[in-house]
Amino acid sequence: MQRRHFIQTGFLATVAACIGRDTSLSENGAESTLLAGLVPPTVPTVPLQKRICLFTDNLDDYGYSYEDVAKMIGSLKIAGPDLTVRPGGLVPPDRVVTELPKAAAAFRDQGLSIPMISTNLTSVDDPTARPILSTMNKLGIGYYKLGYYHYHDLAKWEAELAAQRKHLAGLTELSRSMKIQAGFHNHSGAGIGGALWDAWEFLSPLDPAAVGFYFDPAHASIEGAKHAWKLNLQRISPRLTMIALKDYVWEKTSGGGWQTRWCPLGTGMVDWKEFFRLLSQFPFPGPISIHIEYETGGSTRPERIDNSLAAAQRDIAFVLQHLGMA
Repeated sequence: MQRRHFIQTGFLATVAACIGRDTSLSENGAESTLLAGLVPPTVPTVPLQKRICLFTDNLDDYGYSYEDVAKMIGSLKIAGPDLTVRPGGLVPPDRVVTELPKAAAAFRDQGLSIPMISTNLTSVDDPTARPILSTMNKLGIGYYKLGYYHYHDLAKWEAELAAQRKHLAGLTELSRSMKIQAGFHNHSGAGIGGALWDAWEFLSPLDPAAVGFYFDPAHASIEGAKHAWKLNLQRISPRLTMIALKDYVWEKTSGGGWQTRWCPLGTGMVDWKEFFRLLSQFPFPGPISIHIEYETGGSTRPERIDNSLAAAQRDIAFVLQHLGMA
């Protein structure tokens, strides 16, 4: 079903039961605001349980059709996909004008919307930027994940933030004209945003209606597991737009070093009880995307897909349980 129908079919129940806040939005008011993708972060719309989607990255490499993937995600009883619209993704960005409507129709046939898409976009100069955002606008898809920005010289971090912000500023201007909101993902490592305070500096001068934070507690915990991730979430909460969920462990390598490995939700190092407690204090408008980036096993293609969907169902149940407790 399309985003408008998604909103009109009972999903505008109050969010108070989920996050302890009240909202005075009327149904029509909430609908038009959510469709515009410009909901202020302090105004919740649909309940958190009804905003869960599945990142389709783990389904990209199997050659499945949009109809196949829609049926798989439809079986999970969630809002829809976090759809990959990037090189190697389910929807080729250079053919987005024709392909994204086909994908939307396939998901609509399964009673699903497309709450968000994941892109590699970092600049308005990308030739796929305008086609992607204009097609999103036509289809009523309100949120997208940005690509990544990188440091080249840490000694000049401030100048690099300013220089690269110019690329993001042009892209967010286009987003605003299309009434779509971008999400900046805090990825651990050497890129801009790994520390999160630098991402706040990066986004601060830009319109919060056009770009906000796509907060990932696992990546935040990798960079600051004991306390920093909580302080960082508090800091960026006024611009919180959407959430990415995954879990991880640190493990020692054969060479004696350490590396992170993704694992099912609740089996790793993310403090989920504390995360969901904090999340309940920060209303945000966008989707919650579950990422199955760990190995689910299987010796054949059907076994791998079955295991992947079973893993998704398990992680969805984990999130629903914690949302209920929060």
